[in-house]
Amino acid sequence: MTTGRSSKIIMKKLFKREFGLLEVFCIATGAMISSGLFILPSLAFAKAGPAIILSYSLAGLFMLPTIFSQVELATAMPKSGGTYFFIERGLGGPFGVFSGLANWFSISCKSAFALIGVGAFLRLFFPDISYFHIKVIAVSFCIFFVLLNTFSLKQTGRFQVYLVLLLFAILLAYMASGSKYINVHNYSGFMSGGFKPVFAVAGLVFVSYGGLTKISSVADEIRNPKKNIPAGILLAFFVVELLYVGVVFVTVGILSSSQFKGALLPLSKAASVFWAKPGLLALGFAGLIAFVTTANAGILSSSRVPPAMAKDELLPVLLAKLSKKFKVPYVSVIFTGILMISMILFLDIGNLVKTASTFMLILFIFVNLSVIVMRESRVINYKPSFKSFFYPWIQIIGIILYIFLIFEMGSVPLMITGSFAAGSVLWYFIYAKPKVKRISALMHVVERLTAKEIAGPTLEEELKNIVIERDDIIQDRFDRLVKECPVVDLKGPISQNDFFRIAAERLSSVTGLDKYKINALLVKREAESTTVLRPGLSVPHIIIEGKNVFSMLIIRCREGITFNTGDSPVYISFVLAGSIDERNFHLKVLMAIAQITQSPSFDKLWLQARDENSLRNIIFTSQRRRHS
Repeated sequence: MTTGRSSKIIMKKLFKREFGLLEVFCIATGAMISSGLFILPSLAFAKAGPAIILSYSLAGLFMLPTIFSQVELATAMPKSGGTYFFIERGLGGPFGVFSGLANWFSISCKSAFALIGVGAFLRLFFPDISYFHIKVIAVSFCIFFVLLNTFSLKQTGRFQVYLVLLLFAILLAYMASGSKYINVHNYSGFMSGGFKPVFAVAGLVFVSYGGLTKISSVADEIRNPKKNIPAGILLAFFVVELLYVGVVFVTVGILSSSQFKGALLPLSKAASVFWAKPGLLALGFAGLIAFVTTANAGILSSSRVPPAMAKDELLPVLLAKLSKKFKVPYVSVIFTGILMISMILFLDIGNLVKTASTFMLILFIFVNLSVIVMRESRVINYKPSFKSFFYPWIQIIGIILYIFLIFEMGSVPLMITGSFAAGSVLWYFIYAKPKVKRISALMHVVERLTAKEIAGPTLEEELKNIVIERDDIIQDRFDRLVKECPVVDLKGPISQNDFFRIAAERLSSVTGLDKYKINALLVKREAESTTVLRPGLSVPHIIIEGKNVFSMLIIRCREGITFNTGDSPVYISFVLAGSIDERNFHLKVLMAIAQITQSPSFDKLWLQARDENSLRNIIFTSQRRRHS
């Protein structure tokens, strides 16, 4: 029996949802546009000549497997930590520790590099700045961003939006004005070096797109993640892809081969051709903004990884501590800032960036692998609002491609990565394993292949709670009815009479009415008109004595219930029994069942569900209109 009150399902959230579509777009784009556009073109041109235009296009295509996989996972599990969370839940604890620490280190390292880039660009305005002063400026900017990220999440987002929009305005003006000064002869000998240098440069430029995945680390802070995450990430990717190709196309057309190869800042040099000294400074300022946005997005996203790991008991709980007023993980933000300042002051950032790029490629492999594992695990509550195109082939192609690119990074980054992985696994088994009892999706795949009950329901339950939080589900009376009513998993095949007898016995235990009387009512109701609503589904329903009484049975029979009408076997059945005064609720229940069971995937999920709790979860997380 249930009551008519409505209550919201309370979920313990780590962060406040402050970011909308514009913030998602600007954080993602700001994380991508920096050295890849303002410094790398001259290095790339030395290798591939004018064909770098094609290289930049290919580099974007190399990102597609990870973009599709990342968006799918982020819409299914919009949780803080992003890449770490997906990999930990998909592949398990050891992979989770490595991915979390590698993600945090990689983003922090690239953000530190971006801050040094900020100081380097200031040389355009103050030519006498020494390298020591550049480091001091980088540290100062780092402290500023740490404070900004510590005291106001909303202001951090707004700051990113203003800078990215200003950056776009300058670059669009650059392309519009520069297109009038293009010399078509600069494109001659486009593919003179063949395809090999084009592919090599695409691999060099590819890591510039890696910042796009940073946004998933703050998924827990995004409003309406089902829509804003895929829309923001995909829009950011296509806009930046067009911007990269467009800006490089114009720059190649303006600068001669000798000018391009000798330019440390090729965009600034090209702008000086048609805007003179103001153009040099304007594109220098744009580069400054680009590095600032990359650093800000990096601190924001990397500082969300340690709290997510601490919440999962993989790191000390202190790192998950939030400020009371702003709900910001201030301990993690400060700790991330200290790491970045140490990198800026004491370490060779150039070598670290190569290692960070290797980490990033490994994480891309794990993300693509996680999608395959999550899909093949058939975990009931894995419900992404966006599903990757061309599954699983695009993931397999991406994994092979990224393995190839990893070996292109050289032996030193590989050795550092191997040592880092060994240390991560050691940390997991010494510190985390005794406390962590989570079962990954990989174990569900193993269970399917071995037919052994080695996986538990913990992942299903966690994903159910994520769906509730993501979709802002409000619990109504039908939800409570589903939670409280008996669920029966029948072994069959079974006849209609045996089915009604079993249903009557279960309803009798719930309502206290005579089982023979209930059975007679079920038989009589079926004789009046069949309750088989469609192939595979029946909803027997009867009126019983009493007041304010309403009960339901949820029944599955994989082998099928054969009704006397000779219709197709029934695998799904909802048996309803209510007093006459519950007629209105009876109609609402019928409407809810109709909405839930009309989903194209419902029958498949129903038959695949591992147990009675999974059957409840299917109903509970299905899309339907809820009533108070």
